[in-house]
Amino acid sequence: MNLADAKSVIITAFNRMNAIHGTPVFDEWIMISMRPNGGNILCYEGPRAESYQRQFLRDIQPLRAGMADRTHATGDFDFQLQAPGTRYDACMRIGDAAWLVCNNTARTMTDICQEPRWKETQKVFVTLSEKVRVDPLA
Repeated sequence: MNLADAKSVIITAFNRMNAIHGTPVFDEWIMISMRPNGGNILCYEGPRAESYQRQFLRDIQPLRAGMADRTHATGDFDFQLQAPGTRYDACMRIGDAAWLVCNNTARTMTDICQEPRWKETQKVFVTLSEKVRVDPLA
């Protein structure tokens, strides 16, 4: 899929997740491209449009540390249960060199997972992972 299609699929999935959960699951997300010669931001949605880039490397650190010993295929995802505030809570590989990085700036994944509707909400996240596995961001 192209960037516009990926953005649309993500927005649709997150809107469904929020509707099921009753509150925003992720209020911030970024699509990034990671290549051997560097990375770049493909898309950002969230409340910190003016400042997220300055803190990105700091905010991604707990999630990255938790992923360090794993290899991820397209569609694979990870959660960081204790990433408070602006630290990123989840990521999903959405293409050969593309990642979706997600955050809830007010709650941790532990808080979100304790909500009774999380079990139904996470099914939408898994469906999103299946969609990008079949049709990754090119």
